Amino acid sequence: MKQSTRNLWLQTITGIMILILMMWQMRQPRIQELDSGYRITMGTFARVLVVASDKKTAEQCVKAAFETFDRVNAMMSDYDPNSLLSEVNRRAFAEPVKVDAALFEVLTAAVKYSRLSDGAFDITVGPVVQLWRKANQTGIAPEPQALTQAHQKVGYRHLLLDEDNQTVRFAVEGMLLDLGGIAKGYAIDKAIEVMRQQGALGGMVDIGGDLACFDRPVGGQPHWYIGLQDPDEEQRYLLRLKLNNHAAATSGDYRRFAVINDLKYSHIVNPASTQAADSLSSVTIIAPSAIQADALATAVSVLGPEKGMALIESIDQTVALLILSARPIKLQKTTGAANFIAD
Repeated sequence: MKQSTRNLWLQTITGIMILILMMWQMRQPRIQELDSGYRITMGTFARVLVVASDKKTAEQCVKAAFETFDRVNAMMSDYDPNSLLSEVNRRAFAEPVKVDAALFEVLTAAVKYSRLSDGAFDITVGPVVQLWRKANQTGIAPEPQALTQAHQKVGYRHLLLDEDNQTVRFAVEGMLLDLGGIAKGYAIDKAIEVMRQQGALGGMVDIGGDLACFDRPVGGQPHWYIGLQDPDEEQRYLLRLKLNNHAAATSGDYRRFAVINDLKYSHIVNPASTQAADSLSSVTIIAPSAIQADALATAVSVLGPEKGMALIESIDQTVALLILSARPIKLQKTTGAANFIAD
């Protein structure tokens, strides 16, 4: 073959390859990453990160996620007297109260985790929580007699759910449901569902430190990365964790607490003792869903390190990282937790 002919062939082939590459690149989605920034919802701060093919889709995903948070809060907040949960708390001893599918789903899940944790997680702890909320406002600890009386109204076995009729009934007068340990997880899972429906290629949803991530990470990274905070130093992280299609929930006495008579009390109440959980500074649970991670983080905070570790070891695809209350800081982790540590 003559040199000129060979050069012509090479130029033609090169041109075809460049054209194919250009066409392939044109067909690839233009990645748009959007950070909602922190906004107030469900009594705390929430943030949504979205990876999408275009700006409009990303904006729709953020909008849909925050609308989901607002719907869940309007339904499940015990601070709102007009919420469906507040209606249940007012009426469910007198008569069965029919609820919608979302609330019934959360109540069913709550009973599941109550059974799994032998009552360490218990949404019927509301009467005791109310006393501690008042103590936080007044600075005066609840009277032992008041706690004893409130404890008599606590017990997930007294929560009667009728699946066929989708109703809720209380077997004990004065029962109150508190979904603070599970509603955020549910909202996160539902937000991710709607973001996927809106066309998100990936994302992370964070409500008050409970979060879940899915599919494509931001910045072309191989994983979604989060920090495990040092309970004693707000700006310092003990570890960096890597997640892919996982949820992580952290409960700790350094995040939310009350100071009563110059003593610090965790916001997490032990349903059995009626006292604040105090054996762990921080509990981080990594699980397949945010509702599971949220409920189990509360349960382990109540159970303490030994029983809490045993519980998590018994659950598939779930790990725990615990920081004990004693100092210096000591980190304990369950089998498999090391797989999520980035460095």
